[in-house]
Amino acid sequence: MTVAPRGSWPERATKRVLDVVLASLGLLLAAPVIAVVALAVLITLGRPVFFRHERPGWRGRPFRIIKFRTMRPPRPGEVWYRTDEQRVTRLGRFLRATSLDELPELLNVVRGEMSLVGPRPLLTEYLDYYSPEQARRHDVRPGVTGWAVVNGRHALRFDDRLALDVWYVDHWSLRLDAKIIAVTLRQLVRRHGVEVTQDLDRIGFPLPGVSRVDPRPPPAEGLSGDDGPPWAASA
Repeated sequence: MTVAPRGSWPERATKRVLDVVLASLGLLLAAPVIAVVALAVLITLGRPVFFRHERPGWRGRPFRIIKFRTMRPPRPGEVWYRTDEQRVTRLGRFLRATSLDELPELLNVVRGEMSLVGPRPLLTEYLDYYSPEQARRHDVRPGVTGWAVVNGRHALRFDDRLALDVWYVDHWSLRLDAKIIAVTLRQLVRRHGVEVTQDLDRIGFPLPGVSRVDPRPPPAEGLSGDDGPPWAASA
């Protein structure tokens, strides 16, 4: 069920303006870093440099998230959703630990597909597992960072993460966004709560294509849809 987003129209318009201004500034300032990372990925992993994957966004509308590649493809005989630890490259571990793999998502923000703050965009396959209440996480744009990111991130179980996402939808304000960004930056500096890969059994995430028949290929960069630490946040 989609409900009217919290906040007045001027507040929502201000959020969008801040997204565009801050994300554009971030892309401009980070351009040299982005160029260096792109070259490093090209040398170590080859093409493509970027990981693009379809995710559900605002109101469930699909968009293609952009990140730097951090994993090699599965080798013959490897179970893709059980071998993330082995497939993350040395460079990929560094990019995830520093959240540099998330920098290209600023382009998603400028395009209007994401916001700086909002629920992290998970896999399209997870839509089948949401209750109507949990599906309300899509009543706002997905974010580079979010409430769930600063309240447990990789340690959160699937249902707990979705509950925090819905709480954010119901309590959104510009002040809350500012708080989330501030906490995210502090956690990023301290590398608090960051795990390069996730234990799927421990966090209780569904296994798309395993519990039901799904003809679509698996994502090359992992299962949870939130593969690495955040830049200016992430989940």
